[in-house]
Amino acid sequence: MKTIDLVYFNAGGGHRSAALALDTIIRELALPWTVRLVNLFEVLDPRDIFGKTTGMKPEQYYNARLARGWTLGLGQELKILQALIRLSHRSLSAQLQRHWQKTKPDLVVSLVPNFNRAMYQALAAACPKTPYVTILTDFADSPPRFWIEPHQAQHLICGTAKAVAQARAAGYDESRIHATSGMIIRPDFYRPLNVDRRAERRQLQLDPDRPTGIVMFGGHGSNIMRRIAKRLDDTQLILVCGHNSALADELRAMSARAPRVVIGFSTQIRYFMQLSDFFIGKPGPGSISEAIQQQLPVIVVRNAWTMLQERYNADWVEENRAGLVLDSFKPIRSAVTELTNHMNEYRSGVARIHDRAIFEIPDILERILQVERPRQLSRPSQRWAAAVH
Repeated sequence: MKTIDLVYFNAGGGHRSAALALDTIIRELALPWTVRLVNLFEVLDPRDIFGKTTGMKPEQYYNARLARGWTLGLGQELKILQALIRLSHRSLSAQLQRHWQKTKPDLVVSLVPNFNRAMYQALAAACPKTPYVTILTDFADSPPRFWIEPHQAQHLICGTAKAVAQARAAGYDESRIHATSGMIIRPDFYRPLNVDRRAERRQLQLDPDRPTGIVMFGGHGSNIMRRIAKRLDDTQLILVCGHNSALADELRAMSARAPRVVIGFSTQIRYFMQLSDFFIGKPGPGSISEAIQQQLPVIVVRNAWTMLQERYNADWVEENRAGLVLDSFKPIRSAVTELTNHMNEYRSGVARIHDRAIFEIPDILERILQVERPRQLSRPSQRWAAAVH
C-alpha cells in the first residue's frame, strides 16, 4: 500500500473540497493507496497557538472577510502574507520536515498555494525519494510564487492551457507538467441524477415554467447576495447561503414578487443546480466548474474587489462563451434578461466544455508513482466508469 498525503487548508473551502473529492475517487477506484488528508495549518501550528492568541484560526479570519465581501485589500494582504512566509521559511520547513520524517509518505500532493516552496524543500530533506505534486485548484497561477514555484524538481497538474503555459515559463520540463481538462469536481456530479424538474420545483413552491437562477458565493455566502436579491425581486431564485445563517434568515424575510428558495449549508448543491437554468456568483473555480458541469451558463463579476487568483477565471468564462462577465452586480437585471433571451447560445458554449479532471488525476498520480501491478482495465478512470455503468 502506497501512502498518499493530500495537503489542504480551510481558507475559502475549495482546497478542502478538492482534497475530499480526490480522496473519494481514489477510494471508489479501490486503488492500493492509503490516503491521508493533511490540514497544513494543523501541522504548522499543532497546539493552535495562533487561534488561542487571536481568538480565531487563520482561515476563519479569511472566510469572514469573504462572507462580508471585504475583498478589496486582499491583494495587498497577500503580498504581506507571502513576505511573512519567506521570512518564516526556515522554521516552516523545519516543522514540515519533522512531520514527514515521522509519517514517511510515498507521495505528497499539495492543493494549496503560497507554501509550496517550504513543503517541497521540507519533503526533499525528509524523504528525498518521495515525489511532490502541486495541483492548481485555480484556473491559472497568480505569479509570482502563488501556485508555481520556479525550477523545483516537482510535478504540476494544470487544468487550463494558460496554467500549462505558466508552468513552462517557470522553467518546468514537459515531463513534469500534466494537463487536465478542467478543475476538480466531486465525483457525484457526474453520476446520473434523474430529477423531474417540474415536480421538484412545485414541491419547493417554485413556478415550474419560470427561468430560475441559482445564486452562490462559496461555502460562507456573501452580503452582496442581499443586493442581488433586491435587484432581482421579479426573478425566480434559489439562494444558497452556506454557513451564513444570519444571511439566510435575512433573505427569507425579504419580500419578492417572484418565488424563491433560500437554503443554508447543503450537500445537495447538484440537486438545486438541476432545478436551475443559470448561475450567479463570484468567479470561484469550483462554483464555475460545478455550474458548467450541470450545463448552467454563469454570470460573474470581475472588478477591483475580485481576488487576484480568481480574475483569470472570469477571462476564461468569456473565452469559452460560457456566460456573462460584469463589472459589478448593478446591471444584474439586464444581464439576466440578456442571458435568458439568448439561452440556447450560451448553453451551446457550456456544452462544448468537458471537464474530466477528477478521473484524469488518479491516472497522473499513478504514472508518477510508477506503480507496477496487474490491472483489470488499463486506467483507474476506466475502472471507475465501468463500475458506475
